[in-house]
Amino acid sequence: SEARSRQDGRDHRRHEHSGSDVTSLLAGVVSKTNESEFLGNSRKEPMAPSEIAPSAAPPVARLIEAFHRLPGIGPKSAQRLTYHLIRMPLEEAEEFAAAILGIKERVVLCDTCANIAEAAECTICGDLQRDDSRICVVEEPLDVVAVERARVYSGKYHVLHGVISPVNGIGPNDLKLRELLERLRDGTVTEVIVATNPNLEGEATAMYIQQLIGPLGVKVTRLARGLPSGSDIEYADDSTLAHALESRAEIPQRKTDSQE
Repeated sequence: SEARSRQDGRDHRRHEHSGSDVTSLLAGVVSKTNESEFLGNSRKEPMAPSEIAPSAAPPVARLIEAFHRLPGIGPKSAQRLTYHLIRMPLEEAEEFAAAILGIKERVVLCDTCANIAEAAECTICGDLQRDDSRICVVEEPLDVVAVERARVYSGKYHVLHGVISPVNGIGPNDLKLRELLERLRDGTVTEVIVATNPNLEGEATAMYIQQLIGPLGVKVTRLARGLPSGSDIEYADDSTLAHALESRAEIPQRKTDSQE
């Protein structure tokens, strides 16, 4: 019985040591990840001391604060993630940390479109089956993922990494607009599709792009806006209805058997 008690004590101390190692390891990795502004995300305000348990060990508090700086993670979610990771085996924590560091060390921006890539050229720019005559301009790399999910666009992309926002001190020179103009000089591109968000900053950016590219003779189009599929008109707001009316399209006539 005494030997069993000593063994249980060693196991308990080993678990405590492993939990401390996990917390310290992940706190460093997440903090290092948050310190980078690779994607241009704005920083969140640090947590107030009252939002972190006073009894929390410094590595625990550090990891809670690191998780809280991630987008969409509130104080309670940060605490739940932290205490979940404390119970994670050290091997899994090291694998988790290596995956995060691997992204930061191996991911770069594509030299052509500025999308996320593992090499100098992303998979889309390197795809010879894509249409080189069309470029879809988006704000962030996540927008490329969204457009690709639709499975209807086969052209190339260009990621601005932001929008014009004087309030936030972001001007045209802070975006990847110079690189976009370089791609238009050889005459291969015949259409630029502006797919910025339909808000004030997105509209201002779209207008600036149109004025910038218009003199080059390249067709500039904007994504249509209107009623989402499956929605009811009575619940649509005035702005959505106005854009739907302005972007209306003719209903194609179906051929009958006699016409065929």
